[in-house]
Amino acid sequence: MPWMDIEPARSRSFSLTQLLRRFEYRQVYHPSREWKAAGTDLARPFEDVYFKASDGVRLNAWYFPADAGSPRSRLVMLVCHGNGGNVSYRLEFCRMLLQTGVNVLVLDYRGYGHSEGHCDEEGTYADALAAYQWLRQRGFAARNIIALGKSLGGAVACELALRAELGGLIMESAFTSIAAMGEERFPWLPVRWLHRIKYDNLAKLPRVRVPLMIMHSRGDTVIRFQHGEKNFAAAHEPKIFWETTGNHDHSVASDYDRCREGIEKFLRSLENAADTNAG
Repeated sequence: MPWMDIEPARSRSFSLTQLLRRFEYRQVYHPSREWKAAGTDLARPFEDVYFKASDGVRLNAWYFPADAGSPRSRLVMLVCHGNGGNVSYRLEFCRMLLQTGVNVLVLDYRGYGHSEGHCDEEGTYADALAAYQWLRQRGFAARNIIALGKSLGGAVACELALRAELGGLIMESAFTSIAAMGEERFPWLPVRWLHRIKYDNLAKLPRVRVPLMIMHSRGDTVIRFQHGEKNFAAAHEPKIFWETTGNHDHSVASDYDRCREGIEKFLRSLENAADTNAG
C-alpha cells in the first residue's frame, strides 16, 4: 500500500539531511581538546579565565596583560582564532601581538579546548560577545577594544563589529563567505542550495562602521587572495589592506614579522586619528 512507504521515506530524508549537516560541520569546524602548550610558556603574566555566554555556556580564554609601562596598555586585542585547534595553538601569535605593546585576550569558542558546549555559527558570535563583555567588565573602554579575527575568526570578529562598539577590526586571511569557500572546494555540489552555515563577511562588511584592516597573503592556498580583495572592496573607509607572506598558517618568524608590521601600522593609524580628534 502507498502509505506503507511514508515513514521509510521520511526516515531516509531525515538521515540524508543529517549526513549533509554533519558533512558541512566537519568542513567548517575542527575543534581540539588536546592541549599543545600552556599559557605560562610565554614566561610573562598570564590569566586563565572563564566566563559564560548569554546562553549559559562556560567559556575559556587566555589573557595576557601588556608590558608594564607600555604606552598602549589601554588597548586590548580580542583574538578570534581560526577553525582548528584551540587557544594553546596560538601561543606564538599571542607573543607577536604582545610585542606591539597591547593586552591580548584569545578566546576558545564553545566546543574548543576547555570551553563547554558544541560549536555552531550563532554560538561563536555569542562567545565573542561574551569575551567582549568580560573585557568591558575588566575596565577596557569600548573604543580601546580591537577585534582581530584569523580565518574563520575573521567572520566572528566581523559580526562582533556589528553587535558591539569597537575601536578597530582586523581580519586576517578571512574568506568572503562559507558558500564561496564551498563552491571553490566542491564545484560539483549545489553548495548555495545546501549550506546552512553562512559566515557571510561580504554581505556584512558594508554595514561595519569601524576602522578596518584586511590582511591576506598571495601565497594563501587555503583561502585565496581574492577573498581578501573582495572583502576590502566591500568595506567602508577608513580601511587598510596589508599584504602578508607565507601560506594560510604562519610557521616562520618572517611571516609574523610582516604581520606585526601591519598591525603596528594599523595601531598608529588609530592613534593618529585619536590625536586629530582630540585636537
